[in-house]
Amino acid sequence: MSALIGHEALETTLDWPDLIGQLRDWYRGKAVQAPDRQVLTIEQPDGTEASLLIMPAWVPGESIGVKVVTFFPENAAKGRPTINAGYLLFDGETGQMQAALDGDTLTARRTAAASALAADLLARKDARDLLLVGTGQLSLAVAAAHRAVRGYTSVSIWGRSGDKAAAIASALGEQGLPARAVDDLETACRAADVISTVTASTRPIIQGGWLKPGSHLDLIGAFKGDMRESDDQAIQQAEVFVDLRAGASLAGDLSQPLEAGQITPEHIRADLAELCQGTHAGRSDDSARTVFKSAGMALQDLAAATMASDHTILG
Repeated sequence: MSALIGHEALETTLDWPDLIGQLRDWYRGKAVQAPDRQVLTIEQPDGTEASLLIMPAWVPGESIGVKVVTFFPENAAKGRPTINAGYLLFDGETGQMQAALDGDTLTARRTAAASALAADLLARKDARDLLLVGTGQLSLAVAAAHRAVRGYTSVSIWGRSGDKAAAIASALGEQGLPARAVDDLETACRAADVISTVTASTRPIIQGGWLKPGSHLDLIGAFKGDMRESDDQAIQQAEVFVDLRAGASLAGDLSQPLEAGQITPEHIRADLAELCQGTHAGRSDDSARTVFKSAGMALQDLAAATMASDHTILG
């Protein structure tokens, strides 16, 4: 009988240090096969558009998984989650279904863990000031995951809604993080060692001129070509790294400057696998500005789902 693994079980089994370690190990050596994700546009009766994402992956003879994600941007104005997902895990040897997992929690945990893994590889070792831009579903998870790889002494939260930013800061404070809401984004960016953006912005909100030497910019939101969180300068001046070239290059933060000729594909220094395997050293020196652009990839889902299933089924 297949297991149903819900929110609470995933929160328990996918603790940050172990999940970050699982991703690091998989990037170093797992023979994961993952076709390009499909992003399908769904026209709504009211004239708006939603998206359906399908992300399969497998390790031959071991495991097979597929995640299905919906993105309804209009939900934000109605107080509903904009992203919803489900995940199915199958035995790679027999094809039998092993588990159905809460895709929302799985996505939040693996996204935050991948972001923290990249920061561990790219951010300066002495990074102490973290700025979180955005107050959506991922905010709490990203802050907690980043705290697992750096000893931050200050965590600032900025959002278009000051009340939401204050609520996130309060929740993080209850978890023992030194968090506070801020209302001046430029000032917060200029002071931050690491900036992590978790928005669905369609226009740049982070300006390259605000980023100090040695900073690390972690771009998580804006996964489609018409979405963007950073301006051209932020990308041009930085050493750019990605989770996967094919997926990240389709997101607006990279696709738009690529199409405009502001950068070339060679501007992307390495992907997360190359960083984890040590074939690229990461940032060149302590004064370099680094950018990590993630668009999500099926390897991360399968690694997290397998870890959760093993803990649940094997105890």
